[in-house]
Amino acid sequence: MYAAETIVNGNPDVKYIDTQKQFREPIVPKFNHQNPIPDGTRQKLQTLGPTGFAEWIKSQPQIYYTDTTFRDAHQSLLATRMRTFDMLQVAESFARHHAEGLFSMEVWGGATFDVTLRFLHESPWERLRLLRAAIPNICFQMLLRGANAVGYTAYPDNLIQDFIIRTAEEGIDIFRIFDSLNWADSMKTSIQTVRTHTNSVAEACICYTGDLTSPNEHKYTLAYYTDLAKELEDMGAHILAIKDMSGLLKPHAAEVLIGALKNTVSIPIHLHTHDTASIQAATYLKAVDAGVDIIDVALASMSGLTSQPNFNSIVAMLESHHRSNPINITSLNQFSNYWEAVREYYYPFESELRAGTAEVYENEIPGGQYSNLRPQARALGLESQFETIKANYKIANQLFGNIVKVTPSSKVVGDMALFMTANQLSKEDILERGHTLAFQIVLNH
Repeated sequence: MYAAETIVNGNPDVKYIDTQKQFREPIVPKFNHQNPIPDGTRQKLQTLGPTGFAEWIKSQPQIYYTDTTFRDAHQSLLATRMRTFDMLQVAESFARHHAEGLFSMEVWGGATFDVTLRFLHESPWERLRLLRAAIPNICFQMLLRGANAVGYTAYPDNLIQDFIIRTAEEGIDIFRIFDSLNWADSMKTSIQTVRTHTNSVAEACICYTGDLTSPNEHKYTLAYYTDLAKELEDMGAHILAIKDMSGLLKPHAAEVLIGALKNTVSIPIHLHTHDTASIQAATYLKAVDAGVDIIDVALASMSGLTSQPNFNSIVAMLESHHRSNPINITSLNQFSNYWEAVREYYYPFESELRAGTAEVYENEIPGGQYSNLRPQARALGLESQFETIKANYKIANQLFGNIVKVTPSSKVVGDMALFMTANQLSKEDILERGHTLAFQIVLNH
């Protein structure tokens, strides 16, 4: 029914079709089907167990990589619209070529659960099962919003527990757990469930915001982050993640933060960022120098801007570094070519950000939200006022108390910015007559 409706009446999410656009055929890098799939980090995890696995990764002198191409990269660039079909075409080939050097592949969680059901009309569970069958050797990672799971509200503990257990059974090896306001208690159930009821890894996040090196930063200070990191380690986290969802972590700040965390906790440190300002390769270099254990990257054609830094280029950058992790760049480029051709089919969902922007240091819009914010504005007839929306995003954040902004807290800030723009409201209007205004949450993502 959905296919027939779309063929006849079009996709309501696609407002413009370029009838002159030419598409290339995506080419999957060749491999020998007869050869066994090589062992990777998943086999290492199964052999050592979660605690031993974390100790092993910390003992490795070289840097390790998490490839976000199958999840956060397309969430940040293409509004999460990547189909399971396009992932499956290349999955086995990638598993056979790149078992070495990868810590994990991020394939699930975040907005993917919602979008596969509501917009792609696919099953997120089926996606996970199919990818797991095609890639049995590399650890799969998901993004879990603590008590919010993969939704936008707080769920009861028993639902979170059952969801985590089911997800681990279906093939998730690493649970990246965060709370949108850095409230550690909200992550406690998730961390303890992963530790107690699964053989997976609990990777707990501190969400980075502000600028800890600024003399004007009095809220999100170095002590704020080190105290939170120690609390998460004491809760039972196997790995500590720094989730820099807006790409605000500058190179010098990364050096300071990683150094302080290495002196505070004894577990491995995993750094995630977005390249919105186009300087995050420098941040990674400083982080690697400071001793970070794992960094998030995306294949070249799915990297940069609101996505993660360029996997291919980061590997090349670190070739002569004493912590280099040799990976076949020619092979990475071939996989990038595949995704470059695939990406052309998703042109209606591009974020339309053409170059890196230092505006992110002012508005602090998360990379995963940016590509969704414009379609929301378009749906409300506000696309021509997108610059005003971004300005109001900053104002809304100030009104809410300069909060940590990541789903679902970032959604509230974004919705407020849209509401202010649609109703031509200023900061003063909200403060003076906010009690008379009906604020509705925008549901489309």
